[in-house]
Amino acid sequence: MNAQELAERVRAGERRALARAITLVESRRADHRKNAIALLDRLAGPDRQALRIGLSGTPGVGKSTFIEAFGSMLTAQGLRVAVLAVDPSSARSGGSILGDKTRMEQLSRDPNAFIRPSPSQSTLGGVARRTRDAVVLCEAAGHDVVLVETVGVGQSETMVADMTDLFVLLLAPAGGDELQGVKRGIMETADLILVNKADGELKSAAMRTCADYAGALRLLRRRPQDPDGFPKVMTVSAQDRAGLDAAWAAMQTLADWRRENGFFDARRAEQARRWFEEEVRLGLLARLETDPAAQARLRALGDAVARGEASVPGAAEEMLATLL
Repeated sequence: MNAQELAERVRAGERRALARAITLVESRRADHRKNAIALLDRLAGPDRQALRIGLSGTPGVGKSTFIEAFGSMLTAQGLRVAVLAVDPSSARSGGSILGDKTRMEQLSRDPNAFIRPSPSQSTLGGVARRTRDAVVLCEAAGHDVVLVETVGVGQSETMVADMTDLFVLLLAPAGGDELQGVKRGIMETADLILVNKADGELKSAAMRTCADYAGALRLLRRRPQDPDGFPKVMTVSAQDRAGLDAAWAAMQTLADWRRENGFFDARRAEQARRWFEEEVRLGLLARLETDPAAQARLRALGDAVARGEASVPGAAEEMLATLL
């Protein structure tokens, strides 16, 4: 199937074509990469826009349970939902479990939902290298909401905020010193903090955690792209499916306000510029790894550094001069 035919099938909303397109853009083969670029060029354009929502959370917070409950609520409203779940890859074997579909059994059977797990491979930041391309494909396929689930929470996982319109942070109640654990990096990036598991015996603890984080957010400087009251903290229960409608209403309120005040399109334009620059950097590294002459020069300079004959900064500058 050529790029034009695949693009037409993706735009027609064919699930199999979308899955095949994502596999193509994730491939590292040179011939596949050429076809992937041709496909993305055909599907580029602002004519179809989904609401892109990034989702991260502490281990055990119930991200998959939340996504299944939240996604099912959206599909029940007639919306088409795509879930891009990034699984951590083993540093030793390079493999990934990719078990998100089994954890979202109900949503995976929903005809209005599309779930795609992908390995993070060697990419840091909580997302896979081609996650942004997969988001573009899901938009082209006509999905109304694209949920991007990161591998976990941490200061590096804020990269997902550079490819989504809204960034949601999930936290568990009574999780100890989580405020110190997530630190300012991810707190400053989150648009909405949801304290999950606000049910049963944990409900009161969830309310206290919500109050603690609301107080912490008041200490941060208000961002120009936020209306009054944002970023905000809310409680939800994915198990009881409580608070999900209020959380969705808050997301829509924030997205609508940013659209009306010009921040939505400006944010997407800036994200596109950043990812273009990142693609150039990664492309240069790929050339370095595959060019025999560059590899030979790299080894020679590395040996000189190891023997103490050259400084690390000096050898690096010489290598860069060779490349450029």
